[in-house]
Amino acid sequence: MLSLLAVLTSACSGSGGGTTTKPEEGKNEAPVALNIFANFSITQPPGPDNPVLKEFEKKTNTKLNMTWVSDPVFNDKLNVLLASGDLPDAIRLPDTTIPQFQTMVKQGAFWDLTPYLKDYKNLMDSPKAIWENTKVNGKNYVVPIVRPLEGGTTFFIRRDWLDKLGLKMPTTMDDLYNVMKVFKEKDLDGKKDIFGYTMRTHDQIEFIFTGASSKWKPVNGSLINIDLEPEMRDALLYKKKLFDEQLIPADFAVMKSNDITDLATTGRAGITTETIEAMWRWQYDQWKRDPKVNWEPIVSLEAKKGPFQQQNSGFIGVYAIPKSVPEAKMLKILSLLDFGATEEGHILSNYGIEGTHYKKEDGFYITNEQAVKDSLGPGAMGKLFMKHDPYMYAFAPGMPKEVFEKNKKIIDAKAKISIPRVEIGLFSETNNKLGADYTKKITDMKTQVTMGKVGIDAWDKFVADLKVDANYQKIIQEMNAAYKERLAAK
Repeated sequence: MLSLLAVLTSACSGSGGGTTTKPEEGKNEAPVALNIFANFSITQPPGPDNPVLKEFEKKTNTKLNMTWVSDPVFNDKLNVLLASGDLPDAIRLPDTTIPQFQTMVKQGAFWDLTPYLKDYKNLMDSPKAIWENTKVNGKNYVVPIVRPLEGGTTFFIRRDWLDKLGLKMPTTMDDLYNVMKVFKEKDLDGKKDIFGYTMRTHDQIEFIFTGASSKWKPVNGSLINIDLEPEMRDALLYKKKLFDEQLIPADFAVMKSNDITDLATTGRAGITTETIEAMWRWQYDQWKRDPKVNWEPIVSLEAKKGPFQQQNSGFIGVYAIPKSVPEAKMLKILSLLDFGATEEGHILSNYGIEGTHYKKEDGFYITNEQAVKDSLGPGAMGKLFMKHDPYMYAFAPGMPKEVFEKNKKIIDAKAKISIPRVEIGLFSETNNKLGADYTKKITDMKTQVTMGKVGIDAWDKFVADLKVDANYQKIIQEMNAAYKERLAAK
């Protein structure tokens, strides 16, 4: 980011015929109207008169009719949309393994983009692994919404509280527990009933104990399911200890995402999880109430498997184009996304318009309050337009350069130990049919153990039953078959 290049004068898009066009070409033609179904994770999405959105329209000769849906309700809205059959021109999906999407691909409902993508050099500049992980049956039916492989969800801690109490940054799960206890006992900032940890994305505890970046862990060329491993038992006992000692919210299992975030941003919890850039946005808002607040990311934590940091998937969703969209419009959508992956598009979506949203000093983009108001950055605009940038998660609008530089070093430190997610894009027919039911049963059992509603012996029996459950074992077999097929293709 510090060395962003000059605007690409030849930032281009193409067609299946291999020709390329500059974004401004065709400006004498009527703008092409594109209906796009997208998501956002900030307070408000960009409005139809957003100056940056208008700039994208101008640069690509389009009229963008955006349907922005907030993350908490996105999946429900998406399911209704797919079932309706009345699809927009481009649809955002969480990934390619959604059963309904897989079925619709088999039915020919979406464009196979494989023959066309080679002409869109800016999109193809993303790491090859991201494109491979988003294929369906070896073909590209989607364009990934790229993100860095490092700097995603991580533990954050109130560094100002650590310093106030003379505590060191925790490096182990035992350290983390001890810090939680002190935070609870001291009633910091004059508040009573402070929690050690918000329990946001508390599956991170399970990943640290098992040394895996997802429920699937590669061991000697095969995938094992960490829910069946003894380290998962240790993770559940750890969470139960936090619950028993009231170091986490008693109602964590039913709390909404915003309520969990509020615990951290109102000074009622000293540890949470978030991406680096998103935590900055929360801290930026919290500073207005308390300028002493200092949330600092923890580089890594370990239990018995060594220092752990989860690697990201490299994308936060994908865009698919229905086959009902004419080829010319499909190419226009690829052209739009390709421009969004240029340096110019990247600057627009993240920093905005020079003089309006930012000024550049010493190679650094200094954004202002207007950049926040206009929804710039990865929380909305960057969910549509983004080039691959390894330090994207290190920056958020309003961030001083010194914080950005510190975040870059933390990301570099994480990159040295991070563990890839090998299951991304792997498909199991049985999992698509029955996986959600199993996931609910497993999650419910974990919650009951954590809250002491059942003993750990109930978990032991539950795991023993899964090990002889024919359908569950079939999921494991199918995931392994897909994994080995991928390995053989490399």
